Amino acid sequence: MDSKLSQPKHFESDELSQMPEQRKGKNGDEQIVAEIMRRRFSPSLITTQAWEGFHFVGQEIKITEATDSYGAVVWPSALVLCHFLEMNVNSYNMVDKNVIEIGAGTGLVSIVASFLGAHVTATDLPEVLGNLQYNICRNTKMRCKHQPQVKELFWGVDLEKKFPRSLCHFHYILAADVVYHHPYLDELLLTFDHLCKEDTVIIWAMRFRLEKENQFVDRFQKLFDLEAISDFPSLNITLFKAKRRHRGKWSPVTAS
Repeated sequence: MDSKLSQPKHFESDELSQMPEQRKGKNGDEQIVAEIMRRRFSPSLITTQAWEGFHFVGQEIKITEATDSYGAVVWPSALVLCHFLEMNVNSYNMVDKNVIEIGAGTGLVSIVASFLGAHVTATDLPEVLGNLQYNICRNTKMRCKHQPQVKELFWGVDLEKKFPRSLCHFHYILAADVVYHHPYLDELLLTFDHLCKEDTVIIWAMRFRLEKENQFVDRFQKLFDLEAISDFPSLNITLFKAKRRHRGKWSPVTAS
């Protein structure tokens, strides 16, 4: 197991030297986190429909949340991922790229990727699709180059039927906080495996909370080359980049 990724808040000195200068040290981390959190705003007037506002890519984004589902709330990892995409457009160019977000939730990350010019497919479970579709339509209609799609995705279920490998080629897979408190981590790994081609890049923001989640990272590395590209100790969030390590179908038996 890779202890550095199992405990992402503790990096070796050579790893720290490769991070952007503003990421180093507690004060630098807190400054960046404060900037990210300033992207969120509340409406100045109370309305009959509750929503939260966000500023990314020069756009005002209005998101409706729901409190009855983990997937219908904007978590800090989503804000971190949105900020990263906005600030790294040269290194991770989304224009005209095929992008899929798994566990899209409220749709904030998918909306930002759409504003950055991507062909976006936002996916999640049926119970959150209505709210996801509403947020995406509300914020992207007539405002982005490619209108994003919303699709149902049960991790590990009917993957070839819904996303045939011969037809689906995603340049990027986006994921924010998809591991937290989730009983279907084997299925999540199967889904990453199915959706990835040799040139697919996974950009994944993860907040570490439980040992089970750390163990998932160790298992993930058996299939993918994983690199921590940004770290936010004050939020306990690490941003990862991953690419397929080798060919072959993953199974819970071989990855155990």
